[in-house]
Amino acid sequence: MKVADYIINHLSDIGIKEIFVVYGHANGDLVDGFTRNDKIRYIAVMHEQGGGFAAEGYSKVSGNIGVAMSTSGPGGMNLVTPIGNCYYDSVPCLFITGQINSQFMRPDESIRQIGFQETDIVSIVKPITKYAKMITDKNDVRYELECAIHMAKEGRPGPVLLDIPLDIQKQDIDDVSKLLGFEDTVGNVYNEETINKQIDKYIEDLKNSERPCLMVGGGVRSSGAIKELLELGKLLKIPVFPTWNALDIVCNDYEYYGGNIGTYGGKGRNFGIQNSDLLLAIGSRISGRITGGNIHSFARGAKKYMVDVDIAGLQKKLQQVPFDECIYSDAKLFVNLLIERLKGKDLPNFSWWVDRVKGWRDKYDPVTEDMFKPTKYVHPYAFTRILSDEMKSNDIFCGDCGGNIVVTNHAFETKTGQRYFTNNGNSPMGFSFAGGLGAAVAADKSQNVVCVIGDGGFNMNIQELQTLLNYNIPLKTIIMNNHIYGITKAFQETNFEGRMEACGPIGYNPPNFIDIVNAYKIPTMIVDDGSDYEKVREQIREFLNHDGPIVMDLNCHEYHNYNPKIIGWETPIEDMYPYLDEDEFNSNMYIEPIKYKNGRFYPSNTNDEEWGND
Repeated sequence: MKVADYIINHLSDIGIKEIFVVYGHANGDLVDGFTRNDKIRYIAVMHEQGGGFAAEGYSKVSGNIGVAMSTSGPGGMNLVTPIGNCYYDSVPCLFITGQINSQFMRPDESIRQIGFQETDIVSIVKPITKYAKMITDKNDVRYELECAIHMAKEGRPGPVLLDIPLDIQKQDIDDVSKLLGFEDTVGNVYNEETINKQIDKYIEDLKNSERPCLMVGGGVRSSGAIKELLELGKLLKIPVFPTWNALDIVCNDYEYYGGNIGTYGGKGRNFGIQNSDLLLAIGSRISGRITGGNIHSFARGAKKYMVDVDIAGLQKKLQQVPFDECIYSDAKLFVNLLIERLKGKDLPNFSWWVDRVKGWRDKYDPVTEDMFKPTKYVHPYAFTRILSDEMKSNDIFCGDCGGNIVVTNHAFETKTGQRYFTNNGNSPMGFSFAGGLGAAVAADKSQNVVCVIGDGGFNMNIQELQTLLNYNIPLKTIIMNNHIYGITKAFQETNFEGRMEACGPIGYNPPNFIDIVNAYKIPTMIVDDGSDYEKVREQIREFLNHDGPIVMDLNCHEYHNYNPKIIGWETPIEDMYPYLDEDEFNSNMYIEPIKYKNGRFYPSNTNDEEWGND
């Protein structure tokens, strides 16, 4: 058996059914290996970046590792952005690159290149992988495969890469049974005795708390602790706040849902987290998207507990917002231990606080009645809220970056059982179309997979329309088309006195997407009339009921006001633009409000009332 065949067979044996591939000379034997295994297939994508994004989406939906494969040189380098995606968002993916023949490789690092398309991809991706290795001996193939896959899944998950020279791929393995495998000799490194002591301390603080909160990050899903986490929330009976990576863990229909939080959260949602006096964060790294620019103002009245598998992130010296108690534990282990410790404990009644948080959440909903008033164009917030109403509880939503993900995070209300994801850490434009493609490959036929993407993002990976066509992948794509780089324009209006460059119309103008999609012979829809939102609802239903791939061009004119939002480096996340008047704001505060040195910061363009009426 050739090394290449062994690799394909091994991936098939661990349950991988699809691998995303761009063919090249240096991975030719690997791709040929698919011809001798009928339990696994390749999806030939149009660009390596699209293949890497698809592998990420595949992993998120399948629960298994995603796999993308490329040739050497530019092929491997086109995978760097998807690898970064998986690294920062903790997604287990295996990237396999073919490499040139060993005899043509440079003998020393001082030599830039010898072989055609020779690139030291291992060194390039080491900072953004958990494991990266070139296989230089055929007898190491089992060990390296098993090691890489283990590393991708264990602890905080992430990407791994194996680089395989062409001559190694071709070599025959003398006796497969004699190949040495990988053995995990480390095992569980968590100290349960220490964790239980920290849990006891938290329970004592909980008994003395008046306004406790639970914050949930994507690490809860990585550890397989969703069911247990929701049980914990019901046991504690306190408000539960998801970060952007956890909007499909703690959903809008969960009885203790407090709302998503952060710089583009919502006034009411942030009032809850900011007024807390005890905060337990599980599986979240507490990024700047959560804290806002004034990091020291985050949950400033609360004693803060952090639970994470990333031991570096638990070092107070390395935390932007130092936490009082840092607990080194897998989320599932911690939650189970906490549930066990809570048995037989009398906890305070926090119902008034839960009601207060729910009141804030509902009163300051980013989606208002005004957004449904008849206008010339479709309001993106109104559209998204209707879309969330119409999607089923087992459907899958994949979002992009930029303004459109702000809209959907504000307006989309998740249902228990749905998947709702984007890439948050790296956040590249164009992710959701290819990521949604991978999700649709992994999804069950009963599930709708809906991709929402901006016009700028769609341009980034538009070539994957051909992949949808080739494999009849039933991805439903909505282009939230505001004809500009919306969030860039908003940033420039705020920071550069209204001067707008390279975001539209100067430097950027989108094409006619309908003409392009039709050229690929994929069905299309145009939604461009905001005068009747019941008609919009019917259009959404028609879109969701379509059998096969379809692309909708949603005309949002030049809408780019993503409110509520945090403006400036002095503003805490509870004080969001458009600002409440001082009396109303103060009436919502249980802790001392921040007093500004320079006053509230107002953007130069604050009027969005006429956006759809010109």
